[in-house]
Order: sequence, then C-alpha cells, then structure tokens
Amino acid sequence: MAADSPARTRPTTAAIRHGGRVLLAAGAFGLGGQVLFYEVGIGINFPIAVGLLLAGAWLLRRPAAEPMRRDLWLAPAAIAFAAMAAVRADPTIVTLDALTALGLTGAALASFGGRPVVARPLGRMVELGFGVAGWVAAGAASAWRSRPPRVINLRRAGPALPYLRGLLIAAPIVLVFVALFSSADAVFARILDDVFEVNLELGEIPGRLGMTAVLGWLAAGGLALSASTPPTERPVAASTWRLGRPEALTVLLAVDALFLGFVALQGAYLFGGLDTLGATGLTYAEYARRGFFELVAVAVLAGGLIVAVERSTRDRSRPFIGAAIGLAVLTGVVLVSAALRLRLYQEAYGWTELRLYVLATIGLLAVGLLGLVVALAADRVRWIGHVLIGAGLGIGLALSLIGPVRFITEQNVARSLDPSLVEEHGRTELDHAYAVSLGDDAVAALLTALPSLDEPDAARVRDALLWRLAELRRDSGLRAWQAWNLGRATALTALETAEDRGVLDDR
Repeated sequence: MAADSPARTRPTTAAIRHGGRVLLAAGAFGLGGQVLFYEVGIGINFPIAVGLLLAGAWLLRRPAAEPMRRDLWLAPAAIAFAAMAAVRADPTIVTLDALTALGLTGAALASFGGRPVVARPLGRMVELGFGVAGWVAAGAASAWRSRPPRVINLRRAGPALPYLRGLLIAAPIVLVFVALFSSADAVFARILDDVFEVNLELGEIPGRLGMTAVLGWLAAGGLALSASTPPTERPVAASTWRLGRPEALTVLLAVDALFLGFVALQGAYLFGGLDTLGATGLTYAEYARRGFFELVAVAVLAGGLIVAVERSTRDRSRPFIGAAIGLAVLTGVVLVSAALRLRLYQEAYGWTELRLYVLATIGLLAVGLLGLVVALAADRVRWIGHVLIGAGLGIGLALSLIGPVRFITEQNVARSLDPSLVEEHGRTELDHAYAVSLGDDAVAALLTALPSLDEPDAARVRDALLWRLAELRRDSGLRAWQAWNLGRATALTALETAEDRGVLDDR
C-alpha cells in the first residue's frame, strides 16, 4: 500500500503550482457536484460526474504518463457501468453498478498516472486498490504531497484553444438571444427554467457548501493520483513456506474422493431419478428443490482450495495436476446439480431477485472453473483472479442490460396469465406484495397484470401504483434534470397513460 500512497516530501515551488491546479480542478468538480447531487435522486448525474472526473484526471496527468494498452478499457467501462444509473430504476442493480463504476474509476485514475493495473497479480491489484483509497481519503493533502510533473504540457490543449476563445466571444451574444427568445416564447422560457433553475434558499447554503467540500476533497485525491509520479514497484517477495508434494496430493485426493461419492449420488438420485422417497422420506420434487445455496458455497470453497493448494505447493507433478483438474471437473458437476435444483425451484415458485443473482453467480463460477482447468494445464493459475473479475464485469453488464426487476416481474406476470407455463403443483398466482416492492422497473409489467388480478389484490396494486405516481409527480428531487432516469421516466409515462385510460380507477 505504501508504494501507491502520496509521497511525504517537502512541497517545492513546482509542487505548489501543481497542487494549485489540482485543487482548482477539484474545487470546480465540487461545485459542479453539488449542482448534480444536492437533494436530487441518482440518475444521469452519476455518469456525468464520473465522466467529468475522468476527463479532468486525463488532462492533469503527467505529460509522459500514458496508461498501458491493456488498461485503456478501464475508463470506458467505468462510464458504461455508471450510465446504468440513468437507465435502470432497480435499486439493487444500480447499487452494484455504482460500486463497480467507482472501482473502475479508481483503477482508471491509477492507470492515468502510469501505474499498471491489469498486468498486476491479483494480490498486487488489491494492494493498489487500498492505495487508491488512501489517495482519495487523503484528498486535498495529496495534491501537495504528490510528486509534481516536470512540465505541464499545455500544448495538448493547443488545438482546442481557438474554439475556447470562440466560445468566450459567443457567450454574451448567445445570452442576448436567449433573453429575447425567453421573452417572446413562454414554452422556451419554461424549458430554460426547468434546465437551469437552481432554487437556492438560504437554508440550503450550508448543505451545498458541505457537499462541495466533501466532493472537492475526494476529487482532489483522485486527481492528484493521476497527476503524480508513480513510485518504483518493489519486487514481490517469494513465499518461504511451501506445501510438500505428498501433503498437497493427499489433500486433493481426499477431497476428490468425497466429491466423487457425492457426484455418484447425484447421478443416481437427482439425474437418474431413483426413489428419493424411500431413501430420504422426500418426494423427488422436494429433494431436487433444495440445497442449491449450499452447493454454490461448496463450489466457491472448492475453487478456492484448488487455487490455494496450487499456489502453495513446491512441486507441480503430473499426479498433482491431474488431482487438481479432477477436483475442478467434479466441482463443475456439483455446480450443474446446483443449477438444476435452482431451475426446478424457480419453475415451481417463480423468479425473485435472489434466485436470479444466484443463477448469475453459478454462471460466474462455471466460467471460473473452466478457466481454472485451462490455467492448471498451462501453469497460469496466478491469473485466475483476473478471469473471475473479467467474467464478473461481463455478467454484471449483462444483468444491467437485461434489468433484473423488469425481467423477473415480466416472467412472473407471464406465469400468472398463462398457467400452462407452470409445472404441476407449482405456484401460478402473482405475489403482488413482492412485485410492488421492486420499484419502477416493475411498473409496466404490473399494469399488464392488473386486469387479471382478483379485486382485493388488484385494489392493493392500484393503490401502490397511484402512490408511486403521486410521488414521481411531487418529488422535486426525482423530477430534476440531474436525476433523469430511463426506468423512472418510462414508469411515469406508463402510469400517466394508465391513469388517462382509467386503468387505475376503482372498479
């Protein structure tokens, strides 16, 4: 962590000038940030803020600093995940996307300063993450303690300078025409008010100043990181303790034997359909619809065990590699068992967010196990963490594009409208209480299901939808342009259309 912490050196004149630039940019970000975020919801403001921070960091980086080619995707990926906050109105996926975007932003800031990110082993990558957090927490202090660049290369902005001068000349002229258009056209004036009006009250000033200070402080640390000179990477110390060949092979073979026995039972009872009632007192349906959480945990622990033993053993003998690959393959069969159990449970009882995320986790583990088999054969196990991170980002982006709340509500509504989609003895009725709790991405599907619901359930759903419609209309923090969100906007349009058509009226 120390290798990526701000250098504690006495500030020089160059450092003071450099720190002033960083602080000026951070202050501007803080001022803009309070306009974007103060008492408004999360929406388009989040990708705008991430984009502005990354752009400022890129301009303030050292002239000679260039991110490695394999790190060039970090900034676009950060913006892509941040943009999902303006697309989905699903609190869970938006939270996950926001955290992912912040992590990728920190990695991009480090790469702008010439620090390799993807090329690091996983342990050093985690260490870099703590270092980035240290820079951001140090905030404005980082701007003075970081080593300044030798020269601030303003030539990079040279081609844009004529356009900037043109904008300065055009600004007063445009303002004159804006004033005339506003006076002449009420709609134009109203649009301008909606876009640019900041209802500043005296009581808000302390809160806005506080938000400006916090955002500016944190931004200063991130900008200083991008503009600093990275320290010399220290060599990775070799581990002195190693597990001997007999011990490592014994561990793997013992676990292989246990997994082989379990897989044999799965082949007989779960996949083969032997009598579970006589063996366990459970029907096949009861037997098959339980245990998927535990089996996912088994797959996680088994994969971790393989990596830990492989990284700590002294000798990668052929029996050892065979036992490790065998355990990975057997773990894959356990994962198939978990996926089948989850599918049977879902077919019987419908979708929930938790079940969808468990399925996504199973997909991630499947990719990880496949990558682990390849890595074991090629002696590249040290990079398996990178495979999991890449797969996790891909699956996370796919979930964001699908929209978990929208997907599960549509699937559950389809089950309620067409009972033939549900297996015998499965649940066909819509869990309306759960559905209305999912948020704005569920609104369109709920409106589709509303006519088919029994009157008591339909009344509860109508009440919930009417309450949400009133909240979307009333809450200025959600109506502000900074909080624009496709999911909320679509829900509002659908609710207003349903209201106009009388769908939300009491029967």
